[in-house]
Amino acid sequence: MTATADAEAAANELTPLADYLGSVLRRLRALPPLDLDLTQAYGNVLAEDVVAPHSYPAFDQAAVDGYAARWEDISGGSRGPGYVPAPSGMPGGRSIRLNVVGDLGAASWRPVRLTPGSCFSVAAGAPLPIGADVVVPVEWTDQGMAAVEIFRAPKRGYGLRRAGEELVAGTLLARAGAYVSPALVAVFAATGIGHVVVRPSPRVVIVATGDELVDVGRGSQAGQVVDTNSHALTAAAAEAGGLAYRVGICDDDPEALRGLLEDQTLRADLIITTGGTGTGPGDMVRRILSRREGGRAGPVTFTEVALYPGTALGFGTVGAEEVPVVCLPGEPGAALIGFEVLARPAIQLLAGAEPVFRPSVRAHLLETVSSPAGLREFRPAHVAERRGGGYTVQPLAGGPYTLSGLAEANGLLVLGERVTTAAAGSTVDVLLLDRRR
Repeated sequence: MTATADAEAAANELTPLADYLGSVLRRLRALPPLDLDLTQAYGNVLAEDVVAPHSYPAFDQAAVDGYAARWEDISGGSRGPGYVPAPSGMPGGRSIRLNVVGDLGAASWRPVRLTPGSCFSVAAGAPLPIGADVVVPVEWTDQGMAAVEIFRAPKRGYGLRRAGEELVAGTLLARAGAYVSPALVAVFAATGIGHVVVRPSPRVVIVATGDELVDVGRGSQAGQVVDTNSHALTAAAAEAGGLAYRVGICDDDPEALRGLLEDQTLRADLIITTGGTGTGPGDMVRRILSRREGGRAGPVTFTEVALYPGTALGFGTVGAEEVPVVCLPGEPGAALIGFEVLARPAIQLLAGAEPVFRPSVRAHLLETVSSPAGLREFRPAHVAERRGGGYTVQPLAGGPYTLSGLAEANGLLVLGERVTTAAAGSTVDVLLLDRRR
């Protein structure tokens, strides 16, 4: 049997990624909803539809600083008090002089009424006098105080906003499942909403395991490896919308690991471990969490998944509260890819977000790449929009294991299990990553 045939035979024994994800995600449920103050709702997902209790704007108001008037007094349709000759710019080459009978600011509340030939000086946001149907901007006038001369006549309705013009009471503002953005917070507040029912952000605890691990701030040396993963995965969990807590490093001590995980179930909605998922002599996480006790299977099942990099993934529950736990490989590139594939969708599902997977596009491949037979590969890449439409994707040097490639990538090139070579010019799938740059 050839090496290629051996690889294909080994790959056939792996669980397809889609099947594995389906089996895991079906076991998760969105967290119970909470009624939160609006100031705390940002970043969460709505658990129910939100309807406007009040209209917005709530009352007729000025949209600009100027003079609130009756349009017929400034349009030339009325030759009542104050209609005097003046420079061109008004109908018939005349300007209009109106009496200013008061000032209205945003805090004004007493109702007032216009009479023919009069106007009110108004600030943007001020309630309109009864009868006003136009606001003349300050710069179109001589800015008079007792009387004002108007040199240019705006159209009827200019410079004002009517009650309910943007949103009428009873309007559906957002559906359940919508992400609460800063703009949506503004809409809720403007229509009189102080509380919303949301799915809480999942509390995600990250634990790195391994006797060889040392904390950051030093270089790795023989027998010591800097703990890259717990820091990176904490950042990734926060980016995914979780409330991320880095516990730090746990040695390969069975009792210490069991005790640590049990303690963390009190404050976690999801626990992520990294390291020890393989079958080697030092892979304690798999050995401990998959151990059968009392004739029952261990709390976590480890599966060889058709995924590259990092085939060994674990999922189950721990503690009396049955808190979900995701076990990722220890190699940093494989851990980050495993997070994208498994942990991130789990966080999104717990948060009630839809869809749970990142958006993807079809892109024109700029370089020929090869991929392991029987494995679904996720490779760091740079995706760009083409002039005239569509996308191109450039695989980054070093393949999926390189941290520098992952740091530079704004997408993950996805090569299916049956793809061993993807030629330049072919069309491939690309997951779009969040990148604030």
